[in-house]
Amino acid sequence: MIDPLTALAGIQSAISLVKKAANVANDLGSLAPMVANLFDATSVARRSMLEAKRSKNKSNMGTALQIEVALDEAKRFEEELKLIFQASGRSDVWSKIKARQAEMDRDDAKEISALKAEEKKAKEKADEMTDIAFAIGFIFFVVFFAVFGVSELIDFCQKTRSCA
Repeated sequence: MIDPLTALAGIQSAISLVKKAANVANDLGSLAPMVANLFDATSVARRSMLEAKRSKNKSNMGTALQIEVALDEAKRFEEELKLIFQASGRSDVWSKIKARQAEMDRDDAKEISALKAEEKKAKEKADEMTDIAFAIGFIFFVVFFAVFGVSELIDFCQKTRSCA
């Protein structure tokens, strides 16, 4: 599991770094590595938020909400970056960046889907084991009372000598 606090720190750091670099960058090419780090941090944070929400741990839930706020801030900052690229006449580069991000999001979605399928399979197996344990317990209960009942009937018959 991705540590939610690390993911939160990563996305906040990436946003801050890209904002600072955007203010002093002479060309958009020098922003590329930092923008890539922002998208990577966003992807990691998104996965971490989902895992934190799934864990149902109250401390993780608070962090998940903080990550959601950071993701919203990242989304708003992406709009600012888009305007910077468009203003410099490089909207084609921005389109390529967003296409790559969409590809990463699809990969993340596949990974999350596989994780959910694994969790579902594990839950079904646990449910099956619970059902088997219940069935064994029930059978034991029935056999125990059948043996007990037969034993009591035999004891009764021997005491009263009237069952034959």
